[in-house]
Amino acid sequence: MAGKTSLSPESLIALGTDVLARLILEEAEGNPAFRKRVKAALAGTKGPAAVAALIDRRLAALERGRAMIAWEKERALAEDLAATLQTIRVDLAELDPAAAVQRLLRFIDSHASLFERIDDSSGRIQDVYWQAAEALPELVERMQPPDQAIVPDRLVVSLSKATHPYACQMAVAVVPLLSAPVLDGWDQTLARLVENDSILEVRQAIAVARQTLDLYLELEQRRPTWQQNPVRVAETLFAAGRLDDALAWVRREDGKSRCRVVAVGEDSLPSGRLHDVERIALETRILDARNERAAAQTLRWECFAATLYPQMLCDYLRKLEDFIEYDEQDRAFALAEDFRNPYGALDFFIGWPRLDRAAALVRSHRADWDGRHYSCLVPAAEALAEAHPLAATILYRALLADILARAKSPAYGHGARHLARLDALASDINDWDGLDPHDAYRLALRQSHGRKTGFWAQVAAQGAG
Repeated sequence: MAGKTSLSPESLIALGTDVLARLILEEAEGNPAFRKRVKAALAGTKGPAAVAALIDRRLAALERGRAMIAWEKERALAEDLAATLQTIRVDLAELDPAAAVQRLLRFIDSHASLFERIDDSSGRIQDVYWQAAEALPELVERMQPPDQAIVPDRLVVSLSKATHPYACQMAVAVVPLLSAPVLDGWDQTLARLVENDSILEVRQAIAVARQTLDLYLELEQRRPTWQQNPVRVAETLFAAGRLDDALAWVRREDGKSRCRVVAVGEDSLPSGRLHDVERIALETRILDARNERAAAQTLRWECFAATLYPQMLCDYLRKLEDFIEYDEQDRAFALAEDFRNPYGALDFFIGWPRLDRAAALVRSHRADWDGRHYSCLVPAAEALAEAHPLAATILYRALLADILARAKSPAYGHGARHLARLDALASDINDWDGLDPHDAYRLALRQSHGRKTGFWAQVAAQGAG
């Protein structure tokens, strides 16, 4: 039997130039993006000027474009843009990194006019521009230091043209790569411009790189209060060892909140600071660094008690002295069992995992589960099925009851699968603990929902009729 053929540089070289040339021509004939890559490689044999000229022609065409682009041409356009990007970041960058940076920035600047001409609802075009933005730091690193000095002025132009955050992301990413004198000049230039969020973002990145944190704080306070990011500021100050300032910022109640824990079944976004787990996690690290260990542990426990966020409990237990953690873990489990929201408690026990406690919780709340919370109940039922079939049955019945009660015909396929799981679980249950046995449940289901022919057709199709 012939061995499996694999593609590798060695196996392709073994084909010989004639065969490779024929294959390349065949592919280039029907693949415009590939054809552009081949032409760029050929231009590279003539030097960087030839590759740059090829790129410049494509960029000029992009910049001149005014006509709307039909949606069915979006995929081909994305492939064409990706080929142009590869020509810049591979073919030209290998020969002349400085020229590649100039073309890359020009390429990214084209997004503003292009997005006015196409509905990029799929995000394909945006993805190419994000890839381009992420490529800039690598190219800047490959430039000679004198050439790097031109990058800030060119990025200022990009910042002025941008309608999307590509330029700001690029500017922040290259700050650590530039010398102190270049950064000083860049900051002076930015300080003379009309201030906006992007300008502030870049100037703050420069301030961090130059270790001028007082300027960093001054710039943050120029933002409207609702735009300030206390957690990010606190992280920056903490990394710099300014613990008092970091603690003051992380405790600020205003500004953005980045990571609030919302349990399944909660009616609204929690407003309490203890639900902002990223903020609390940082505050506890700062307290530890200040040798305020007891305060840090108290805060971890309070956050866990409010959210049942598992990582907060892990952090709390890890900081305890030996042999105490088991008692504290039991205290945490008891707290979870009495949690105001049984879905949050179930999610916690399934994830920890403590399936025995999850099963007990399911049984004690057997009449309370609402199948609308399927994102919690389905994985819980799957996790419990093997060791705790009765608890899994309770959850699958709740899921199916919701689908049928609301006649959710698009979900009938899911409902049929839930019923099939109930059929399979029934043989594993000896004590139904007051629950209707499976045969009686099946009969009642048929009596109550016999007219839902779409559902029963799905059941029959799955062989569970």
